[in-house]
Amino acid sequence: MAIMITGGAGYIGSHTVQYFLDKKEEIIVVDNLQSGHRAAVDIEHFYQVDLRDKQELDEVFKKHDIEAVIHFAANSLVGESMENPYIYYDNNVYGMMCLLDVMKQNSVGKIVFSSTAATYGEPKNIPIQEEDETKPTNTYGETKLAMEKMMKWFEQGYGMKYVSLRYFNAAGAHESVDIGEDHDPETHLIPLVLQVPLGKRDKIYMFGDDYPTEDGTCIRDYIHVMDLASAHYKALEYLRMENKSDIFNLGNGNGYSVREVIEVARRITEHPIPAEIKERREGDPAVLIASSSKAHNVLGWEPKYSSLEKIIKDAWNWHRYNPDGYNVSK
Repeated sequence: MAIMITGGAGYIGSHTVQYFLDKKEEIIVVDNLQSGHRAAVDIEHFYQVDLRDKQELDEVFKKHDIEAVIHFAANSLVGESMENPYIYYDNNVYGMMCLLDVMKQNSVGKIVFSSTAATYGEPKNIPIQEEDETKPTNTYGETKLAMEKMMKWFEQGYGMKYVSLRYFNAAGAHESVDIGEDHDPETHLIPLVLQVPLGKRDKIYMFGDDYPTEDGTCIRDYIHVMDLASAHYKALEYLRMENKSDIFNLGNGNGYSVREVIEVARRITEHPIPAEIKERREGDPAVLIASSSKAHNVLGWEPKYSSLEKIIKDAWNWHRYNPDGYNVSK
């Protein structure tokens, strides 16, 4: 039986495709290529289909014996979600509704969902636990939470089982440097920092250096993208063995400050990477770290690449060998 990966041509999706292929799973990728890259997946069964096109999506399900879905396909820019919430409800929430309906029609009863710690909003506890209050502060987090709740009700109504994985910042790249991070626009800290030694920007900005942290800059969770890929595989195995729905946080356990990220990037790239302090951005919490103890205990998930050095080294290798992303690498 096959595993369908939606959004499989995206950053985390493409690394998950590779991880599943290495596990000898039969993979089908569905991606509308709105933000993904066809060159990121070297695979036979690729379908450029939008999840909201239920007829085309149903045809893909009818062609293959699908066991489960790994669902990445979604818009994910916080700022954009606040400026244009319609896009996020249409693509994320309506897209999920269409996907679950077609799964139901084709008797596919297992889904692993790529969620986000943005479902928690402003955390009251650090590290964040799964049972903490979910009160998103942006449209993106709100739509992801709505998607989680939709799965809960589909389980009650139709018996579909799900695992939702809530995590913060994916970073790094595959060691082969064949696949990596290529966003337009780029909003993630590590690739933005690495644009300086690549000559794509003169300096990097640090938004606030007066937070109540050791070095005054914000602390965030950065998880190697291949560790996230392995977590999605562990979640699928859990559904196969236990056939129970659940929600798990994925974190590195420590968190890294903005200043730490820049310092490590300087060492690895051997570039001074000028940094300039700017005013805090509204709504930026000082520390965001998700506890992953439940994922360790229940899924048996153990990150292999948790050091910041490894994460940035792999990211740098991808970017310096593919400075223009997939435009010239494939």
